[in-house]
Amino acid sequence: MNWSTWIRQFHRWLSIAFTVTVIANFFAMSLGEPPAWVVYSPLLPLFLLLFTGLYMFVLPYAKRHSARGG
Repeated sequence: MNWSTWIRQFHRWLSIAFTVTVIANFFAMSLGEPPAWVVYSPLLPLFLLLFTGLYMFVLPYAKRHSARGG
């Protein structure tokens, strides 16, 4: 598995983790005041999604630029 495929797969699993943490956050808020670690738990997957998403966004442009030789 090459680097781009690994990043894409990691991004998919991160999106599942992010969705689960957001759902858990809403569930915890419906029960009352949740602890801080529950409130901030979606931030780690969100930041990782940002970096992997930016990588996948830039990748086609970088490939196109390197194919032109410039």
